[in-house]
Amino acid sequence: MLAFIGMPGPLEMLIVAFVMLLLFGNRLPGVMRSLGRGVVEFKHGLHGVEDDDDDEPEPPKKSKRADKISAE
Repeated sequence: MLAFIGMPGPLEMLIVAFVMLLLFGNRLPGVMRSLGRGVVEFKHGLHGVEDDDDDEPEPPKKSKRADKISAE
């Protein structure tokens, strides 16, 4: 029965977008603001990772199991 239903066309997508705007319009600025803050935090995190690459790498730490094996 649903086999003849295809992808929604541009008019249907416009209607759905309009209904979503009516339902969630008052929350939309807050959602966009938090999304923007998340993107900025992500970019700062990426720059932090790139800055960490310039530092000398830490020597690998021995695990407790490796200490036990070497002690025997």
